[in-house]
Amino acid sequence: MGAGRPDRGGGEARGPAKRPNLPVDAPRFVAFQVIRAVSDNDAYANLALPGLLRERQLSGLDAAFATELTYGTLRSLGTLDRIIDRNVDREPDSAVRDALRMGAYQLLYTRVPPHAAVDTTVTLVRETVNDGAAKFANAIMRRVSEHTLEDWLATVAPDAAENPAGNLAARTAHPEWIVRAFTDALGKDAAEITELLEADNVRPPVHLAARPGRITQEELMAESGGSAGQWSPYAVTLAGGDPGALSSIHKGRSHVQDEGSQLVATAVVNVPVQGQDDRWLDLCAGPGGKAGLLGAFGAERGADVLAVEVTEHRAELVAKATRGLPVYVKHADGRTVGHDPDLVEQGFDRVLVDAPCTGLGALRRRPEARWRRMPSDLPPLTKLQRELLAAAVRAVRVGGIVGYVTCSPHVTETRMTVMETLRKSKIPLELLDAREFMPAGMPGLGDGPTVQLWPHRHGTDAMFLALLRRVG
Repeated sequence: MGAGRPDRGGGEARGPAKRPNLPVDAPRFVAFQVIRAVSDNDAYANLALPGLLRERQLSGLDAAFATELTYGTLRSLGTLDRIIDRNVDREPDSAVRDALRMGAYQLLYTRVPPHAAVDTTVTLVRETVNDGAAKFANAIMRRVSEHTLEDWLATVAPDAAENPAGNLAARTAHPEWIVRAFTDALGKDAAEITELLEADNVRPPVHLAARPGRITQEELMAESGGSAGQWSPYAVTLAGGDPGALSSIHKGRSHVQDEGSQLVATAVVNVPVQGQDDRWLDLCAGPGGKAGLLGAFGAERGADVLAVEVTEHRAELVAKATRGLPVYVKHADGRTVGHDPDLVEQGFDRVLVDAPCTGLGALRRRPEARWRRMPSDLPPLTKLQRELLAAAVRAVRVGGIVGYVTCSPHVTETRMTVMETLRKSKIPLELLDAREFMPAGMPGLGDGPTVQLWPHRHGTDAMFLALLRRVG
Protein backbone atom coordinates (compact mmCIF):
# COMPACT_ATOMS: atom_id res chain seq x y z
CA MET A 1 0.00 0.00 0.00
CA GLY A 2 1.32 3.42 -0.95
CA ALA A 3 4.54 2.20 -2.52
CA GLY A 4 6.76 5.07 -3.54
CA ARG A 5 4.69 7.68 -1.70
CA PRO A 6 6.23 10.14 0.79
CA ASP A 7 6.66 9.03 4.39
CA ARG A 8 5.99 12.07 6.51
CA GLY A 9 5.43 12.34 10.22
CA GLY A 10 3.63 15.14 11.98
CA GLY A 11 6.63 17.22 12.91
CA GLU A 12 7.52 20.78 12.06
CA ALA A 13 8.31 21.75 8.47
CA ARG A 14 11.94 22.63 7.92
CA GLY A 15 13.43 26.01 7.01
CA PRO A 16 11.67 29.27 6.22
CA ALA A 17 8.44 27.60 5.05
CA LYS A 18 7.32 27.18 8.67
CA ARG A 19 5.55 30.13 10.24
CA PRO A 20 4.55 30.27 13.91
CA ASN A 21 0.85 30.77 13.22
CA LEU A 22 0.42 27.59 11.17
CA PRO A 23 -1.63 24.92 13.01
CA VAL A 24 0.27 22.00 11.49
CA ASP A 25 3.32 21.62 9.28
CA ALA A 26 3.30 23.82 6.20
CA PRO A 27 2.85 21.11 3.51
CA ARG A 28 -0.31 19.76 5.16
CA PHE A 29 -1.70 23.23 5.73
CA VAL A 30 -1.12 24.22 2.10
CA ALA A 31 -2.80 21.03 0.90
CA PHE A 32 -5.76 21.69 3.19
CA GLN A 33 -6.09 25.27 1.94
CA VAL A 34 -6.22 24.12 -1.68
CA ILE A 35 -8.73 21.36 -0.92
CA ARG A 36 -10.93 23.89 0.90
CA ALA A 37 -10.72 26.28 -2.04
CA VAL A 38 -11.78 23.50 -4.40
CA SER A 39 -14.69 22.48 -2.14
CA ASP A 40 -16.04 25.92 -1.28
CA ASN A 41 -15.01 28.14 -4.20
CA ASP A 42 -14.85 25.72 -7.17
CA ALA A 43 -11.14 26.52 -7.48
CA TYR A 44 -8.87 24.49 -9.75
CA ALA A 45 -6.14 22.71 -7.82
CA ASN A 46 -3.60 22.98 -10.63
CA LEU A 47 -4.02 26.77 -10.53
CA ALA A 48 -4.37 27.30 -6.76
CA LEU A 49 -1.55 25.05 -5.57
CA PRO A 50 1.47 26.66 -7.28
CA GLY A 51 0.66 30.09 -5.85
CA LEU A 52 0.36 28.75 -2.31
CA LEU A 53 3.59 26.80 -2.65
CA ARG A 54 5.35 30.03 -3.61
CA GLU A 55 3.63 32.00 -0.85
CA ARG A 56 4.72 29.49 1.79
CA GLN A 57 8.17 29.15 0.20
CA LEU A 58 7.83 25.40 -0.13
CA SER A 59 10.16 23.48 -2.41
CA GLY A 60 11.78 20.07 -2.72
CA LEU A 61 10.31 17.33 -0.55
CA ASP A 62 7.91 19.69 1.22
CA ALA A 63 6.40 20.84 -2.07
CA ALA A 64 6.22 17.24 -3.28
CA PHE A 65 4.40 16.17 -0.12
CA ALA A 66 1.91 19.05 -0.35
CA THR A 67 1.28 18.22 -4.00
CA GLU A 68 0.78 14.52 -3.26
CA LEU A 69 -1.70 15.26 -0.47
CA THR A 70 -3.62 17.76 -2.60
CA TYR A 71 -3.84 15.78 -5.81
CA GLY A 72 -4.21 12.40 -4.15
CA THR A 73 -7.03 13.52 -1.86
CA LEU A 74 -8.93 15.27 -4.66
CA ARG A 75 -8.54 12.32 -7.02
CA SER A 76 -9.86 9.92 -4.38
CA LEU A 77 -12.77 11.99 -3.04
CA GLY A 78 -15.54 9.57 -3.96
CA THR A 79 -13.86 6.54 -2.42
CA LEU A 80 -12.75 8.47 0.67
CA ASP A 81 -16.30 9.73 1.18
CA ARG A 82 -17.68 6.19 0.99
CA ILE A 83 -15.31 5.20 3.80
CA ILE A 84 -15.92 8.31 5.90
CA ASP A 85 -19.69 7.99 5.54
CA ARG A 86 -19.52 4.41 6.78
CA ASN A 87 -18.07 5.76 10.05
CA VAL A 88 -20.14 8.86 10.80
CA ASP A 89 -23.59 9.18 12.32
CA ARG A 90 -24.04 12.83 11.29
CA GLU A 91 -22.91 14.94 8.38
CA PRO A 92 -19.64 16.77 9.14
CA ASP A 93 -19.42 20.38 8.07
CA SER A 94 -17.44 21.11 4.93
CA ALA A 95 -14.13 21.97 6.62
CA VAL A 96 -14.23 18.89 8.85
CA ARG A 97 -15.04 16.63 5.92
CA ASP A 98 -12.11 18.04 3.93
CA ALA A 99 -9.75 17.46 6.86
CA LEU A 100 -11.08 13.89 7.24
CA ARG A 101 -10.60 13.28 3.53
CA MET A 102 -6.99 14.41 3.69
CA GLY A 103 -6.37 12.41 6.85
CA ALA A 104 -7.99 9.26 5.46
CA TYR A 105 -5.95 9.62 2.30
CA GLN A 106 -2.77 9.62 4.36
CA LEU A 107 -3.92 6.56 6.32
CA LEU A 108 -5.02 4.47 3.37
CA TYR A 109 -2.96 5.53 0.38
CA THR A 110 0.45 6.62 1.73
CA ARG A 111 3.18 5.46 4.08
CA VAL A 112 2.48 8.27 6.56
CA PRO A 113 2.49 6.67 10.04
CA PRO A 114 -1.07 6.28 11.36
CA HIS A 115 -0.41 8.28 14.52
CA ALA A 116 0.89 11.20 12.43
CA ALA A 117 -2.10 11.11 10.10
CA VAL A 118 -4.54 11.04 13.03
CA ASP A 119 -2.79 13.62 15.20
CA THR A 120 -2.25 16.18 12.44
CA THR A 121 -5.85 15.83 11.25
CA VAL A 122 -7.19 16.38 14.76
CA THR A 123 -4.91 19.39 15.26
CA LEU A 124 -5.97 20.85 11.93
CA VAL A 125 -9.66 20.56 12.83
CA ARG A 126 -9.11 22.00 16.30
CA GLU A 127 -7.28 25.05 14.96
CA THR A 128 -9.58 25.71 11.99
CA VAL A 129 -12.96 24.72 13.46
CA ASN A 130 -13.25 24.05 17.23
CA ASP A 131 -12.50 21.55 20.02
CA GLY A 132 -15.81 19.71 19.63
CA ALA A 133 -15.17 19.10 15.95
CA ALA A 134 -11.64 17.93 16.79
CA LYS A 135 -13.02 15.25 19.17
CA PHE A 136 -15.40 14.13 16.42
CA ALA A 137 -12.53 13.99 13.89
CA ASN A 138 -10.39 12.02 16.32
CA ALA A 139 -13.07 9.35 16.70
CA ILE A 140 -13.61 9.03 12.94
CA MET A 141 -9.92 8.90 12.11
CA ARG A 142 -9.30 6.17 14.68
CA ARG A 143 -12.10 4.08 13.19
CA VAL A 144 -10.71 4.52 9.69
CA SER A 145 -7.23 3.56 10.88
CA GLU A 146 -8.46 0.17 12.11
CA HIS A 147 -8.59 -1.29 8.59
CA THR A 148 -6.52 -1.27 5.41
CA LEU A 149 -7.69 0.25 2.15
CA GLU A 150 -8.40 -3.21 0.75
CA ASP A 151 -10.50 -4.09 3.78
CA TRP A 152 -12.49 -0.88 3.45
CA LEU A 153 -13.02 -1.43 -0.27
CA ALA A 154 -14.38 -4.89 0.42
CA THR A 155 -16.91 -3.20 2.69
CA VAL A 156 -17.92 -0.10 0.74
CA ALA A 157 -17.56 -1.11 -2.92
CA PRO A 158 -20.58 -2.60 -4.72
CA ASP A 159 -20.47 -6.33 -5.35
CA ALA A 160 -18.28 -7.04 -8.38
CA ALA A 161 -20.61 -9.70 -9.75
CA GLU A 162 -23.77 -7.61 -9.42
CA ASN A 163 -22.30 -4.23 -10.39
CA PRO A 164 -18.85 -4.56 -11.96
CA ALA A 165 -18.74 -0.90 -13.05
CA GLY A 166 -19.65 0.29 -9.55
CA ASN A 167 -17.05 -1.97 -7.97
CA LEU A 168 -14.37 -0.74 -10.35
CA ALA A 169 -15.45 2.87 -9.79
CA ALA A 170 -14.94 2.55 -6.03
CA ARG A 171 -11.61 0.77 -6.39
CA THR A 172 -10.18 3.25 -8.87
CA ALA A 173 -11.79 6.40 -7.44
CA HIS A 174 -13.95 7.33 -10.44
CA PRO A 175 -17.66 8.10 -10.65
CA GLU A 176 -19.55 5.09 -11.97
CA TRP A 177 -20.93 6.97 -14.98
CA ILE A 178 -17.40 7.76 -16.14
CA VAL A 179 -16.40 4.10 -15.85
CA ARG A 180 -19.38 3.19 -18.03
CA ALA A 181 -18.55 5.94 -20.53
CA PHE A 182 -14.95 4.75 -20.83
CA THR A 183 -16.16 1.19 -21.29
CA ASP A 184 -18.44 2.30 -24.13
CA ALA A 185 -15.53 4.08 -25.82
CA LEU A 186 -12.78 1.53 -25.24
CA GLY A 187 -14.58 -1.80 -25.27
CA LYS A 188 -15.49 -4.47 -22.78
CA ASP A 189 -11.99 -5.69 -21.90
CA ALA A 190 -12.08 -5.40 -18.09
CA ALA A 191 -8.30 -5.58 -17.75
CA GLU A 192 -7.76 -2.71 -20.18
CA ILE A 193 -10.50 -0.61 -18.59
CA THR A 194 -8.76 -1.09 -15.23
CA GLU A 195 -5.45 -0.11 -16.81
CA LEU A 196 -6.98 3.08 -18.19
CA LEU A 197 -8.59 4.03 -14.88
CA GLU A 198 -5.35 3.42 -13.01
CA ALA A 199 -3.47 5.56 -15.55
CA ASP A 200 -5.89 8.38 -14.69
CA ASN A 201 -4.58 8.25 -11.13
CA VAL A 202 -0.93 8.79 -12.06
CA ARG A 203 0.27 12.36 -12.46
CA PRO A 204 1.42 12.79 -16.06
CA PRO A 205 4.81 14.10 -17.14
CA VAL A 206 5.16 17.64 -18.37
CA HIS A 207 5.56 17.82 -22.14
CA LEU A 208 7.02 20.73 -24.05
CA ALA A 209 6.34 21.49 -27.70
CA ALA A 210 9.26 22.72 -29.79
CA ARG A 211 7.72 25.21 -32.21
CA PRO A 212 8.76 24.31 -35.75
CA GLY A 213 11.10 26.86 -37.29
CA ARG A 214 11.75 28.37 -33.84
CA ILE A 215 13.65 25.61 -32.08
CA THR A 216 14.36 21.96 -32.81
CA GLN A 217 13.44 19.07 -30.57
CA GLU A 218 17.17 18.43 -30.01
CA GLU A 219 17.83 22.04 -29.03
CA LEU A 220 14.90 22.03 -26.62
CA MET A 221 16.15 18.78 -25.08
CA ALA A 222 19.58 20.33 -24.55
CA GLU A 223 18.11 23.46 -22.97
CA SER A 224 15.62 21.70 -20.70
CA GLY A 225 17.50 18.51 -19.87
CA GLY A 226 14.46 16.57 -21.03
CA SER A 227 14.09 13.59 -23.32
CA ALA A 228 12.40 13.14 -26.69
CA GLY A 229 8.68 12.50 -26.58
CA GLN A 230 7.47 9.07 -27.53
CA TRP A 231 5.50 10.07 -30.65
CA SER A 232 5.50 13.73 -31.58
CA PRO A 233 8.67 14.93 -33.36
CA TYR A 234 8.22 18.22 -31.48
CA ALA A 235 7.68 16.82 -27.97
CA VAL A 236 10.16 16.94 -25.12
CA THR A 237 9.41 15.25 -21.79
CA LEU A 238 10.72 17.19 -18.80
CA ALA A 239 12.53 15.30 -16.10
CA GLY A 240 11.60 17.95 -13.53
CA GLY A 241 11.92 21.60 -12.70
CA ASP A 242 9.84 24.62 -13.59
CA PRO A 243 9.17 24.85 -17.32
CA GLY A 244 8.32 28.53 -16.89
CA ALA A 245 11.98 29.21 -16.18
CA LEU A 246 13.08 28.10 -19.66
CA SER A 247 14.35 30.83 -21.98
CA SER A 248 12.71 29.22 -25.02
CA ILE A 249 9.28 29.53 -23.40
CA HIS A 250 9.82 33.20 -22.56
CA LYS A 251 10.96 33.85 -26.13
CA GLY A 252 8.02 32.03 -27.71
CA ARG A 253 10.09 29.22 -29.19
CA SER A 254 8.39 26.49 -27.16
CA HIS A 255 5.39 26.01 -24.92
CA VAL A 256 3.94 23.47 -22.49
CA GLN A 257 1.59 21.08 -24.29
CA ASP A 258 0.58 17.46 -23.89
CA GLU A 259 1.98 15.22 -26.60
CA GLY A 260 -1.52 14.17 -27.65
CA SER A 261 -2.49 17.78 -28.36
CA GLN A 262 0.65 18.15 -30.47
CA LEU A 263 -0.24 15.04 -32.48
CA VAL A 264 -3.78 16.11 -33.36
CA ALA A 265 -2.76 19.68 -34.28
CA THR A 266 0.08 18.36 -36.43
CA ALA A 267 -2.28 15.97 -38.20
CA VAL A 268 -4.60 18.84 -39.15
CA VAL A 269 -1.78 20.72 -40.92
CA ASN A 270 -0.32 17.61 -42.59
CA VAL A 271 -3.39 16.55 -44.58
CA PRO A 272 -2.70 17.41 -48.25
CA VAL A 273 -4.93 20.07 -49.80
CA GLN A 274 -5.00 21.11 -53.44
CA GLY A 275 -4.53 24.73 -54.41
CA GLN A 276 -3.95 27.55 -51.97
CA ASP A 277 -2.98 26.76 -48.41
CA ASP A 278 -2.47 30.07 -46.65
CA ARG A 279 -5.73 30.74 -44.73
CA TRP A 280 -6.11 28.72 -41.53
CA LEU A 281 -8.71 29.01 -38.78
CA ASP A 282 -8.56 27.95 -35.12
CA LEU A 283 -12.22 28.15 -34.16
CA CYS A 284 -11.89 27.65 -30.36
CA ALA A 285 -8.41 28.93 -29.73
CA GLY A 286 -8.15 29.58 -25.98
CA PRO A 287 -5.85 29.39 -24.13
CA GLY A 288 -3.55 29.21 -27.15
CA GLY A 289 -1.47 26.02 -27.11
CA LYS A 290 -2.68 24.63 -30.42
CA ALA A 291 -2.84 28.13 -31.91
CA GLY A 292 0.84 28.52 -31.05
CA LEU A 293 1.71 25.30 -32.85
CA LEU A 294 -0.45 26.19 -35.86
CA GLY A 295 1.16 29.63 -35.97
CA ALA A 296 4.65 28.13 -36.03
CA PHE A 297 3.68 25.80 -38.88
CA GLY A 298 2.00 28.72 -40.65
CA ALA A 299 5.14 30.85 -40.39
CA GLU A 300 7.12 28.10 -42.12
CA ARG A 301 4.52 27.60 -44.86
CA GLY A 302 3.44 31.17 -45.53
CA ALA A 303 0.01 30.76 -43.91
CA ASP A 304 -1.89 33.09 -41.59
CA VAL A 305 -4.00 31.77 -38.71
CA LEU A 306 -7.21 33.41 -37.52
CA ALA A 307 -7.67 32.41 -33.87
CA VAL A 308 -11.24 32.85 -32.63
CA GLU A 309 -12.04 32.76 -28.91
CA VAL A 310 -15.38 33.55 -27.29
CA THR A 311 -14.03 34.49 -23.83
CA GLU A 312 -12.22 37.81 -23.68
CA HIS A 313 -9.70 36.72 -21.05
CA ARG A 314 -8.83 33.58 -22.99
CA ALA A 315 -8.55 35.61 -26.18
CA GLU A 316 -5.92 37.70 -24.39
CA LEU A 317 -4.10 34.50 -23.43
CA VAL A 318 -4.12 33.41 -27.08
CA ALA A 319 -2.63 36.74 -28.15
CA LYS A 320 0.09 36.39 -25.52
CA ALA A 321 0.82 32.76 -26.43
CA THR A 322 1.15 33.52 -30.16
CA ARG A 323 3.08 36.78 -30.04
CA GLY A 324 5.52 37.00 -32.95
CA LEU A 325 3.63 34.42 -35.03
CA PRO A 326 1.26 35.01 -37.99
CA VAL A 327 -1.77 34.53 -35.71
CA TYR A 328 -4.58 37.09 -35.59
CA VAL A 329 -6.93 36.86 -32.62
CA LYS A 330 -10.63 37.60 -32.91
CA HIS A 331 -12.82 37.80 -29.79
CA ALA A 332 -16.03 36.20 -31.06
CA ASP A 333 -18.31 33.19 -30.77
CA GLY A 334 -16.97 30.54 -33.12
CA ARG A 335 -20.51 29.53 -34.05
CA THR A 336 -20.98 32.85 -35.86
CA VAL A 337 -17.86 32.59 -38.03
CA GLY A 338 -19.44 30.41 -40.68
CA HIS A 339 -22.14 33.05 -41.20
CA ASP A 340 -19.72 36.00 -41.57
CA PRO A 341 -19.46 36.73 -45.33
CA ASP A 342 -16.33 38.85 -44.88
CA LEU A 343 -14.51 35.94 -43.26
CA VAL A 344 -15.69 33.09 -45.47
CA GLU A 345 -15.85 34.79 -48.87
CA GLN A 346 -12.77 32.81 -49.94
CA GLY A 347 -13.13 30.08 -47.36
CA PHE A 348 -10.42 28.72 -45.11
CA ASP A 349 -8.02 26.04 -46.26
CA ARG A 350 -7.74 24.40 -42.84
CA VAL A 351 -10.01 24.69 -39.80
CA LEU A 352 -9.30 23.30 -36.34
CA VAL A 353 -12.27 22.85 -33.99
CA ASP A 354 -10.82 22.08 -30.56
CA ALA A 355 -14.28 21.97 -29.06
CA PRO A 356 -15.20 22.67 -25.42
CA CYS A 357 -15.93 19.31 -23.81
CA THR A 358 -16.22 17.48 -20.50
CA GLY A 359 -12.43 17.10 -20.32
CA LEU A 360 -12.70 13.42 -19.38
CA GLY A 361 -9.55 12.79 -21.37
CA ALA A 362 -7.42 14.87 -19.00
CA LEU A 363 -8.60 13.65 -15.60
CA ARG A 364 -5.02 12.84 -14.59
CA ARG A 365 -4.21 16.57 -14.88
CA ARG A 366 -7.28 17.91 -13.08
CA PRO A 367 -7.82 15.75 -10.00
CA GLU A 368 -11.12 17.29 -8.95
CA ALA A 369 -12.70 17.29 -12.43
CA ARG A 370 -14.02 13.73 -12.25
CA TRP A 371 -16.22 14.65 -9.27
CA ARG A 372 -17.42 17.94 -10.77
CA ARG A 373 -18.62 16.63 -14.09
CA MET A 374 -22.08 15.10 -14.33
CA PRO A 375 -23.97 13.29 -17.12
CA SER A 376 -26.26 16.34 -17.23
CA ASP A 377 -23.29 18.35 -18.58
CA LEU A 378 -23.37 16.40 -21.83
CA PRO A 379 -26.50 17.72 -23.62
CA PRO A 380 -25.51 21.42 -23.65
CA LEU A 381 -21.91 20.54 -24.50
CA THR A 382 -22.77 18.23 -27.38
CA LYS A 383 -25.18 20.83 -28.76
CA LEU A 384 -22.36 23.40 -28.68
CA GLN A 385 -19.89 20.95 -30.24
CA ARG A 386 -22.21 20.20 -33.16
CA GLU A 387 -22.91 23.88 -33.73
CA LEU A 388 -19.18 24.65 -33.78
CA LEU A 389 -18.46 21.78 -36.16
CA ALA A 390 -21.27 22.97 -38.44
CA ALA A 391 -19.75 26.48 -38.40
CA ALA A 392 -16.36 25.03 -39.33
CA VAL A 393 -17.89 23.15 -42.25
CA ARG A 394 -19.47 26.38 -43.52
CA ALA A 395 -16.18 28.24 -43.12
CA VAL A 396 -13.89 25.80 -44.92
CA ARG A 397 -13.48 26.02 -48.70
CA VAL A 398 -14.18 23.18 -51.10
CA GLY A 399 -11.18 20.87 -50.88
CA GLY A 400 -10.22 22.22 -47.46
CA ILE A 401 -9.81 20.29 -44.22
CA VAL A 402 -11.68 20.43 -40.92
CA GLY A 403 -10.10 18.81 -37.88
CA TYR A 404 -12.55 18.08 -35.05
CA VAL A 405 -10.80 17.55 -31.70
CA THR A 406 -11.97 16.93 -28.14
CA CYS A 407 -10.10 16.08 -24.97
CA SER A 408 -12.73 13.49 -24.15
CA PRO A 409 -13.29 9.89 -25.22
CA HIS A 410 -17.04 9.99 -24.49
CA VAL A 411 -18.73 8.63 -27.61
CA THR A 412 -21.44 11.31 -27.46
CA GLU A 413 -18.78 14.01 -27.76
CA THR A 414 -16.69 12.18 -30.34
CA ARG A 415 -17.97 9.67 -32.89
CA MET A 416 -21.65 10.50 -32.44
CA THR A 417 -21.04 14.22 -32.95
CA VAL A 418 -19.09 13.55 -36.14
CA MET A 419 -21.58 11.05 -37.54
CA GLU A 420 -24.52 13.31 -36.72
CA THR A 421 -22.78 16.18 -38.54
CA LEU A 422 -22.16 14.01 -41.58
CA ARG A 423 -25.80 12.90 -41.56
CA LYS A 424 -27.31 16.37 -41.24
CA SER A 425 -24.89 18.51 -43.23
CA LYS A 426 -26.19 19.92 -46.49
CA ILE A 427 -22.56 20.57 -47.42
CA PRO A 428 -20.94 17.42 -48.85
CA LEU A 429 -18.18 16.06 -46.67
CA GLU A 430 -15.71 13.20 -46.79
CA LEU A 431 -14.50 11.57 -43.58
CA LEU A 432 -10.78 10.82 -43.93
CA ASP A 433 -8.86 8.08 -42.16
CA ALA A 434 -7.09 10.08 -39.44
CA ARG A 435 -4.80 7.15 -38.63
CA GLU A 436 -2.83 7.93 -41.80
CA PHE A 437 -1.71 11.21 -40.25
CA MET A 438 -0.48 9.77 -36.97
CA PRO A 439 3.19 8.77 -36.54
CA ALA A 440 4.18 5.65 -38.45
CA GLY A 441 3.93 2.50 -36.36
CA MET A 442 1.84 4.09 -33.60
CA PRO A 443 -0.15 1.22 -32.08
CA GLY A 444 -3.63 1.04 -30.60
CA LEU A 445 -5.34 3.50 -32.95
CA GLY A 446 -8.37 1.29 -33.51
CA ASP A 447 -10.30 0.59 -36.69
CA GLY A 448 -10.58 4.19 -37.88
CA PRO A 449 -11.45 6.37 -39.58
CA THR A 450 -11.30 8.53 -36.44
CA VAL A 451 -8.48 8.35 -33.89
CA GLN A 452 -8.79 8.03 -30.14
CA LEU A 453 -5.61 8.41 -28.09
CA TRP A 454 -5.39 6.96 -24.57
CA PRO A 455 -3.22 7.58 -21.49
CA HIS A 456 -2.57 3.86 -20.90
CA ARG A 457 -1.83 3.07 -24.58
CA HIS A 458 0.00 6.18 -25.75
CA GLY A 459 1.01 8.10 -22.63
CA THR A 460 -1.07 11.08 -23.80
CA ASP A 461 -4.32 12.68 -22.76
CA ALA A 462 -7.33 10.89 -24.27
CA MET A 463 -7.56 13.11 -27.36
CA PHE A 464 -10.04 12.40 -30.13
CA LEU A 465 -9.50 13.42 -33.77
CA ALA A 466 -11.72 13.34 -36.85
CA LEU A 467 -10.62 14.77 -40.21
CA LEU A 468 -13.23 15.90 -42.72
CA ARG A 469 -12.73 17.25 -46.23
CA ARG A 470 -15.31 19.50 -47.84
CA VAL A 471 -15.96 18.14 -51.31
CA GLY A 472 -17.54 19.78 -54.35
